[in-house]
Amino acid sequence: MKFFICDDTPESFFTAVFYAYSESDCFITSDKEIQLSLGSEIVQVHSDTEKCERVRRGLYRYDNGAENDILKALRSCNNRKEQICFMYIKRLLEFKKSVRNAFNLSEVVELNNILYQITEETHRFTGFLRFKENANGTLYAPYSPDNDITGLLMPHFAARLNAPFVIHDVKRKIAGLYNGSTWIITCVGDAEICPSDSERAFESLWKKYYKAVNIKERPHEKQMKSSMPVRYWKFLPEKND
Repeated sequence: MKFFICDDTPESFFTAVFYAYSESDCFITSDKEIQLSLGSEIVQVHSDTEKCERVRRGLYRYDNGAENDILKALRSCNNRKEQICFMYIKRLLEFKKSVRNAFNLSEVVELNNILYQITEETHRFTGFLRFKENANGTLYAPYSPDNDITGLLMPHFAARLNAPFVIHDVKRKIAGLYNGSTWIITCVGDAEICPSDSERAFESLWKKYYKAVNIKERPHEKQMKSSMPVRYWKFLPEKND
């Protein structure tokens, strides 16, 4: 089997699709730790703008929404995401028409499952994300999502918050930075936070309120876990007293 190893960018993936399309037995991945079988052939893929654009034009010709679906799916933590997207693209180009509703095809089902997981997690964090006000007025929200969804959250909060903010994916060491008019995604390290006086006061009040309504004799951990997964609790001030 031939393994096409791309980097974690859409351009590299689409370039890999161009090279792999005519292969009968191949696998596309960005997972550098993938277990290879004996006799496997490895092809390191570097982005090629011309080849990348040819694949994108092919997608648009038969389904003008397919590229957006693929780009969203590539944000997944699923280690088969590139191969699933590749097989979906092959089906689309084979049928020469949209296959998004062809749920008899395993590739379509797998891609839709990934899209659902990403959409669901993005929706959750529009409500779960907790911002802290820094002394300089900037709002800061650390989190550790399963999928790479920072770029999907930024437009939502940019349209709703009236102040500069940072959404920090501590697992991937990236952050979305908003200056009040535009936003970018960039690589970052650890953040040094200096909460404002009002932030300290609000956090203290919130913890007191949480303790007041939380009856120790009647724990409701099961209900809490069903409403918010435990893996999100470490960023909640009321759970880190």
